[in-house]
Amino acid sequence: MIRQKKIKLLGELWKKFAPNSPFEYSFVDQNFDAKFRSEQRLSEVILVFTALAVFIACLGLFGLATFAAEQRSKEISIRKIMGATVSQMVILLSKNFVKLILVALLIAIPVTWYGMNKWLESFAYHIEFSIALAGIAGLVALGIAMLTVSFRSIKAAMGNPVEYLRND
Repeated sequence: MIRQKKIKLLGELWKKFAPNSPFEYSFVDQNFDAKFRSEQRLSEVILVFTALAVFIACLGLFGLATFAAEQRSKEISIRKIMGATVSQMVILLSKNFVKLILVALLIAIPVTWYGMNKWLESFAYHIEFSIALAGIAGLVALGIAMLTVSFRSIKAAMGNPVEYLRND
């Protein structure tokens, strides 16, 4: 109500001093909203595709871990018979995956840092993108990958070794 009265007063003042120009106004918050709406849409699209990519990557890792466990089923069975623990078997099966993920992080973190800094430069006021933040994201990705691989590794390590050896 008060806002409308002030706008009406400003409109009257405008007509008094600039009668030939139309009175057009906008609010700063609406201007900012319009300016950053495309950034918000881009953020939503990136979030959806990132979640989809992580899901597909987890499915691929799960399939690869299943394949590796199946290929090494005889080795797993013999190690279990010889007294290996479940944790030792999980470490044995997960070690190669961790190496691959660490190599991927060594490539992805500098690329991410460079891309984010270039994107942030397009804003008048921006923060510096910390490489530590990319490292934290990499550790989260490593954790998700380890959960995915460990799930299948634990299942393979807890299986009955007699069943695996009987089939061969």
